[in-house]
Amino acid sequence: MSVLNQTPPKPAAAIEANRTAIGLELGSSRIKAVLVDLEHDVLAEGESEWENQLVDGLWTYPMAEVWQGVQTAFAQLRQNTAERYGTALNQTGAIGVSAMMHGYLAFDCNDELLTAFRTWRNTNTGPAAAELSQAFGVNIPLRWSVAHLYQAILDGEDHISSLAFITTLAGYVHWQLTGQKVLGVGDCSGMFPVLSDPPVFDPALLSRFGQLPKVRDLPWRLERILPELMVAGQPAGHITAHGAGLLDPTGAFAPGAPTAAPEGDAGTGMVATGTVGLGSGNVSVGTSIFAMVVTEKPPAVPLPEIDMVATPDGLPVAMVHCNNGASELDANVSLFAQFARAVGTEVTSGEAFTAFLQAALDGQDDAGGYLAYNYLAGEPITDVARGWPVATRLPGGQSGLANFARAQVYGVFATLRLGLDILREQGIRPANLLAHGGLFKTPLVAQQLMAATLDLPITVGQTASNGGAWGMAVLAAYALAANQGLSLPNYLDSRVFSAGDFDTVEPIAAQVAGFNTYLERYRLGLAIERSIDQLH
Repeated sequence: MSVLNQTPPKPAAAIEANRTAIGLELGSSRIKAVLVDLEHDVLAEGESEWENQLVDGLWTYPMAEVWQGVQTAFAQLRQNTAERYGTALNQTGAIGVSAMMHGYLAFDCNDELLTAFRTWRNTNTGPAAAELSQAFGVNIPLRWSVAHLYQAILDGEDHISSLAFITTLAGYVHWQLTGQKVLGVGDCSGMFPVLSDPPVFDPALLSRFGQLPKVRDLPWRLERILPELMVAGQPAGHITAHGAGLLDPTGAFAPGAPTAAPEGDAGTGMVATGTVGLGSGNVSVGTSIFAMVVTEKPPAVPLPEIDMVATPDGLPVAMVHCNNGASELDANVSLFAQFARAVGTEVTSGEAFTAFLQAALDGQDDAGGYLAYNYLAGEPITDVARGWPVATRLPGGQSGLANFARAQVYGVFATLRLGLDILREQGIRPANLLAHGGLFKTPLVAQQLMAATLDLPITVGQTASNGGAWGMAVLAAYALAANQGLSLPNYLDSRVFSAGDFDTVEPIAAQVAGFNTYLERYRLGLAIERSIDQLH
């Protein structure tokens, strides 16, 4: 029997029949593309690395690197598909774009970019965030788009008078691919406060913003320059011929695929962990680290450490966001790997990371007197204006790799614990947290130490390391199935996570007690971070 007459393997058949969805996510350090079938199994992947740049005192990425990275990741996705299944990825059933939330991309009436992309990582927006929080009576975080916008107004920046449209990175990429200036409600909630029933930008606060003395006489109104708010499942346009060329400059990938509403990485993290229902919670670990708890209503009083955002279908979410995540841990693992190579031992980055995490698990419960601050950027939760990574130890502490490694892992989670403690004081405490991110590729270690630091059961699923790109692919698949009448929580429960492929680790009492000792030292040591700012 000839190969041509044989029944194609199931994945190849799904690809050729357009029974697939693509998720594309522009994260802080990696751009990733994932192809899934309509059972949500990963068929192929592609990725590209990039890094933010500090230019003129602001964190940014050049727009040229956006498209270089997207095209590299997409080319790898198509190549990976061809190598695995012997078929070309020239079309798909649906596609969705996600990216790091917040930030500021501003355009004029000719769709020209007015200023460099300002990312979520910038903390120069303190005066704007404080003034808006007071005027609105709700917390406006430093990284939200409206804080960036109002700070530019306060600073008298020339581009303000020419504004015609502002959006996030996900909104920008989706716009270029489809021609549609839309944005998912989760990402919208990181631009300006939203209401949940129905999901809309808060009209009373939009009006209040327009009446601010420095805004009143400007030639635009905020509600007219924001993207159109959408919820999960709504059709968000199709890939145009121009958009297909941006994804694949070879011209092989065809236009026409329907698209899901673009979302932020917080929203795709909730989808990737199945935590969009009331009372559920997740934690995402990457360049930043944040925990999300779906709640009925916000805390009784606005809190500067707690952001109120939304699920991709519009439910309110209490968010603890830390600007600094695993980047400094990565840097230290890389340092040890370089040393190993210097003495003649070849190790891969993955091997070095696994060894470092295993060493951390062998450390003392209080990290032997070590302290580690992972602050590459400012950290609002601990009132640190600008970042400076620090590792130190008490003179009587026990040095060694295990304790040093444990402190580094503790340093990733410590600020998040401080924020979650504030949330607990408001009566918002999840029963457990589902965790995702590349840190969990090494089984159990980071999961066990996170359980100790947060004093909560931590659950990790088999899709944990796939992260937001997979979550965005699931949202794209949901957009195809939304006419079947399933809510997003029901879709995830019945179609995506029904197999229950999860492992839960309970906190160990001795480890919790040890971390609490570490945390008390950590609080006192924050004076080091605040004083070292004078060296900038």
